[in-house]
Amino acid sequence: MADFYINIFMNDAKQKKIEDAGLTANVKEIDGKKAIQVDVTAKEQKKLVKGFPDMTFDASNACVLPEKAEDTLLDIICNMKTTDVMKVAIMKIYSPLAGKAPRSAQR
Repeated sequence: MADFYINIFMNDAKQKKIEDAGLTANVKEIDGKKAIQVDVTAKEQKKLVKGFPDMTFDASNACVLPEKAEDTLLDIICNMKTTDVMKVAIMKIYSPLAGKAPRSAQR
């Protein structure tokens, strides 16, 4: 069991991608909506919170990524044909310099 989760709620386009990848068995119903749930470790969760400071986790330790990051994650899931992708996905969606001001050159 994972420490945290990312929920990707389905629309028609996302549902089609999931079907094409053969992952319909991974679709769950969450709060009355169809979704894919991706396991996230505590370490990955810390990186996500750092990279997306406005993101919040609900009482069940689940969150929804911003649209661009969610699309990237869904593409990785569909390409790898599994939801066990966070070790790879975190490198694509997490920017360690997010929210930091650029440093000026020191002379």
